[in-house]
Amino acid sequence: MKMKVIWNYNGKIPEKITFESDWMNRKFVDYLIEDLMRTGRAKNIIIRDEMENEWSRKEFLKLNEELEQEPENITVYFDGGYDKENALAGLGMVVYYQKGGEDFRIRKNEKLLELDNNNEAEYAALYSCMGLLEELGVHRVPCVIKGDSQVVLKQLEGEWPCYEESLNNWLDRIEAKIKSLGIRPVYEAIGRKENKEADHLANQALQDTFIHSHSKY
Repeated sequence: MKMKVIWNYNGKIPEKITFESDWMNRKFVDYLIEDLMRTGRAKNIIIRDEMENEWSRKEFLKLNEELEQEPENITVYFDGGYDKENALAGLGMVVYYQKGGEDFRIRKNEKLLELDNNNEAEYAALYSCMGLLEELGVHRVPCVIKGDSQVVLKQLEGEWPCYEESLNNWLDRIEAKIKSLGIRPVYEAIGRKENKEADHLANQALQDTFIHSHSKY
């Protein structure tokens, strides 16, 4: 979770002057506040996170201890593959996150029946990613979501219309899950080479090789 520090200048100038830091890793926030307080030129210090929540320093210190035990800095990769001949879909999901100062990765794939096309497989893969986030206890944080499906990402962003009923159903399910988790998705379209980990998992599922791993990296 990135945060910024906002404070008022405390000096001889009579006008109210407000300063705001760049976004920074939350572990550096209190170091900055300590330095500001040593100068005696800062007052009304508040901390703001990427979700637009604000805290006093006292509130932040308590929050910081709680955040150490929760997943943060989350990046999700998803991909769906479709075997037209057998009407089978392979889903690949990868979630990177940090917790307690350590880095973790979840890799999972699935095979589904009765999907109609590759776009539906892509939606199903992203929906499964939402399930992984829910299992992790992710809530009220930004999440970067990366995939090589322009259709899924543009429709979720609202830039492209969605006319197919089956895809609209998946869209509604994903948006409902995002709302229930309270996350702020940041969608990022990437090339297939950048998405090769999720792509490989999707292909493995179509070959009946199933993966579900959760480990440090």
